[in-house]
Amino acid sequence: MRTKTPYLRIMLATLRMAARDRARLAELGATLSRHGLGYLGARLGLGTSGTDDELDSPNAPRRLRRALEELGPTYIKFGQILATRTDLLGPKWIAELELLQSDAPTLPFALLRSAVEQALGEPVTSAFAQFEEEPLAAASMAQVHRARLASGEDVVVKVRRPDIRPRMEADLRILTELAAVAERASADLRHFRPAAMITQLSEALLQELDFTVEARNADTLRADFARDSRVVVPCIHWSHTSEALLVMDYIDGIAPLSGDVLRAAGIDTVAIASLGADVVLDMVLINGRFHADPHPGNLRCLEGNRLALLDLGLVGHVSPRRREEFVSFTQALLSSDSDALADVLMAWAAGGDASPDAVRLAAEGLIARHGGHGLILSALMADFMPLLRERGLVMPPDLILIFKALVTMDGVLMRIEPEFDLSAAIQRSTIRLAAARLGPDHWQPILRALVWELAKIGDSAPQLVRAAAKRLSDTPPSDSVALRAQNQASRALVRALWGGSSLIAAAILAVRFL
Repeated sequence: MRTKTPYLRIMLATLRMAARDRARLAELGATLSRHGLGYLGARLGLGTSGTDDELDSPNAPRRLRRALEELGPTYIKFGQILATRTDLLGPKWIAELELLQSDAPTLPFALLRSAVEQALGEPVTSAFAQFEEEPLAAASMAQVHRARLASGEDVVVKVRRPDIRPRMEADLRILTELAAVAERASADLRHFRPAAMITQLSEALLQELDFTVEARNADTLRADFARDSRVVVPCIHWSHTSEALLVMDYIDGIAPLSGDVLRAAGIDTVAIASLGADVVLDMVLINGRFHADPHPGNLRCLEGNRLALLDLGLVGHVSPRRREEFVSFTQALLSSDSDALADVLMAWAAGGDASPDAVRLAAEGLIARHGGHGLILSALMADFMPLLRERGLVMPPDLILIFKALVTMDGVLMRIEPEFDLSAAIQRSTIRLAAARLGPDHWQPILRALVWELAKIGDSAPQLVRAAAKRLSDTPPSDSVALRAQNQASRALVRALWGGSSLIAAAILAVRFL
């Protein structure tokens, strides 16, 4: 039997989901209704009611923001992701969603002590020589305390809030199902690619819930910048760290909020801005791993013009293909090449509904406004995303995360050094990318893979040679033309054997000495 309306199909899917998460699903619907968003709940099959003009109201963005804050950390994080989607939402919605904060009231340490001691496997008083029960900061998922180890190191202790994981996992199950239902039922909602956004949200939240992920991220980024003493990543104390508890070195520095404050502390703002740009671009273009939220609260400027990276719960990854596309994107802008820019945008819009003409017009519009001169990334993105929205282009979620990190860092740099030109930093990073591709670290894994493939071919070489030789000998030529063809084939076989053996030898030597 076929259902008569998409809303009935939504309701049927919601009923299947409700058996496991009925109470939270009801809370979601009631919250949307209470904030005057019953129509949105109805579109999602939550059994609420409302009229379609609710979302056209000037107050709708604020009502949505308040509803998300009331629903808690999962929905706050979802709203923060939506706030980056200027390619999908208009300025009023973006401005309101950017106000979403993860701040939360602090919990008395008495409510956390048992969880902390369970994670440590010993009492707090024996694990630490000193522990400050008054928290340094609190967010919706965790709060942070200062402490000192018995060995004398000053550390911070990040404690996950009790019972938060089951609630967030239930929220993610609900959002995953609602996104899938929305894509099936509505072409308008499908344009937003809600399933991809919820996948991005799930990956981000599951990483942040497990503090060992943040600890490994810190170790990885520290190794990435091991040769640059200007970049500091706090050391992790693994003996005290677990999924629900993170202990790392305390770093005392100045958040990059004001150039005047930094200069008063003896920090060269030009040097620190240049370093910040190099760090974020190298993470994206060379290392393929980047701090996904480098806002001032997650950065510290240290004496000697050094920069510390904090709060590494969310680290994005960039594929080699995306790195090449981003370099092509920036180079096309700097050289005012609208055709090259259109090629990049077409690759990014693959799978969407945008026509080649729309992509070309978007590229030409972007070149007209920003091509051929220094890049102010925040201004570029302020034009870029609305332009994509006007032309019907939707960016892949992984690219949105990259641009968000770059725009966030660009905002930090402009705050402390307003005349900073990011285009010079991009050119420097592109040169370093080219140099890295010529170095042994890039070629060694490629050559090892080549040797392995050649070794597999080499194992079969005797049989192949015997088969080729037998075929040549078993088919005597009947005329001079065939004889010449046989001779050519024999010479080709010899050349192939010689070339193959030389290639194997060269690859083995390269892997050995690189």
